[in-house]
Amino acid sequence: MDKNDFSQSMVTIVIPAYNEEDTVAEVVRGALFNVPNACVLVIDDGSTDNTSREAETAGANVIRHPTNKGNGACLKTALRSINGGAIAVLDADGQHDPRELPLILGQLKDYDLVVGVRTFTSQEGSPLRNLGNRILRGLASFLAERDIPDLTSGFRVFRHEVAIKFLHLYPNGYSFPSTSTLSFITAGYNVAFMPITVNSRPAHTQSKLRPFRDGFRFIMFILRIITMTNPNKIFLPVGLVMILIGIFLTIRNLILFQQFSGGVVLFLAGGINIIFFGLILDQFASLRLQERD
Repeated sequence: MDKNDFSQSMVTIVIPAYNEEDTVAEVVRGALFNVPNACVLVIDDGSTDNTSREAETAGANVIRHPTNKGNGACLKTALRSINGGAIAVLDADGQHDPRELPLILGQLKDYDLVVGVRTFTSQEGSPLRNLGNRILRGLASFLAERDIPDLTSGFRVFRHEVAIKFLHLYPNGYSFPSTSTLSFITAGYNVAFMPITVNSRPAHTQSKLRPFRDGFRFIMFILRIITMTNPNKIFLPVGLVMILIGIFLTIRNLILFQQFSGGVVLFLAGGINIIFFGLILDQFASLRLQERD
C-alpha cells in the first residue's frame, strides 16, 4: 500500500461531542464500519449525560474535558493527542454520513485538507444563520483569492503534520473550521472541496449555536478573518479611496473658495494612516501564519 494512501490506514476519526448520548454511539459504529482500521477518538467536552459511556461502549477511545470548552478546544486536544497520519472530523449528532469517509479520505493522496461541502438547501438553521454563512463565504473567498464554497463545514479530513503547525491560531469555539481552512489556504497548502450529503438533525437534539449570543462573535470573527489572512485587501482600497476623496475635495475647495479646508486634511491623513495600518497588520498576519514546528 502506498504510504500516502490514508483511506485504510493511519487514520484517526475525531468526534467532538457535548451531551450527545443519543447519537454518538451510532456515529462511532458507522465510522468503524466504514473505516475498519481507523482509531475513533471521541472528545467529550464536559458532557453532563452519558456521552462518554455510550462512545466507549461503541468502540471509541474517549478523552474527557472536565468543563465545556468549545468545539475548537476539542480539536486542539485531539491534535495534541495524535502522533500523525490522517485525521477525519465528524459531528456527533449524526448529520454527517460515515459512508462518505473512505472517498473523502482517499483525496489526501493529492491534498492536505479536504472539506465536505454542504449544499445551501441542506444546511439547517435559521435564515439569519444561513445569511451569515454566505457573508463569511464571500468574504473568505475574496480575502483568500479563491472560491471557498463552504467555510464552516465540520466534516473534513486533513494531514496531522500540517494541521499541528497552526495550533497557535485555532480558537476554542466554533470558528475552528473557518480558521483552519483559511490557515491551510493562505499558507499555500493544497485544499480541496467535495460535495457531501447532510442528514437532518435529530428531532431531540438542537444546535449549540445561539444567533443573538453569537452575533457579536460573528462580527469579531469577520475582523479576525481580515486581520489574519489578507488585511491589505481591505485596508489598501479603503485608504486609497479616502486619499482620492481628499484630493478631489482639495482641488474643489481651491477652485471654488480659494482656500484649503482643514477637514479635507482629515481625509488625506486618515487614508494614509489606514494604508500604513494595513501594512503593519499584513506583517503581523505573516508572522501569525508562520509555520511552527
